[in-house]
Amino acid sequence: MPNSNDTTFRNATIAVLVENEAGILARVVGLFSGRGYNIESLTVAPVDDNRRLSRITIVTSGTDMVIEQIKAQLDRLVPVHKVSDLTLEGPHLAREMMLVKVVGKGENRMEALRLADAFRARVVDATTESLVFEMTGAGDKLDAFIDLMRPIGLKEVSRTGVVAIARGASGLA
Repeated sequence: MPNSNDTTFRNATIAVLVENEAGILARVVGLFSGRGYNIESLTVAPVDDNRRLSRITIVTSGTDMVIEQIKAQLDRLVPVHKVSDLTLEGPHLAREMMLVKVVGKGENRMEALRLADAFRARVVDATTESLVFEMTGAGDKLDAFIDLMRPIGLKEVSRTGVVAIARGASGLA
C-alpha cells in the first residue's frame, strides 16, 4: 500500500479494458476532470473481433496515493472489465506514432531527410515545398526529432498518444 505521506510524483501508464459502448470514454474523462486529475495522453480503440471491447490507455501523473485513487475509481466504473498500471506491474512497451510536416527547400530539405533517416522516420508525403514524416517510438525520441526539425522548417505535428502493452505472457484481457 502506498505511503499516504508520499508526495513524490510519478508518471503512470494505465490500461483499461472496457465494453465498447456509447458514453464510456466521456465517463472516463469525466472522472479525471471532475477530480482535477490531468490526462497527459489518451488512446482508445476496439481490441476484439466483435468490436465489443475497447482498450483505453491513459498516461497520467500524481503521487502514489492519487494514482491508486484513479485506478480504484476507474475500476468502479461500469462497464470496466480490468484496470492495470503497466508502470508498476512489470516490464512493458510504450510507443507513440506521429506525423511531422517540414517545409523547406534546398539544404534544409536535405538536412530534414538526413535526420529522418537517422531517426528511422519514413517519408509518407512529399511536395516540392514540404515533406511529411511518419515516426513511431518512445515519447522522448519523438520529442528529440521535433526539436531537431524546428530550425529546419517544422510546420505541424500530429501525435497519436501513447499505446502500451505488458511484455511477456501476461495480458489485460
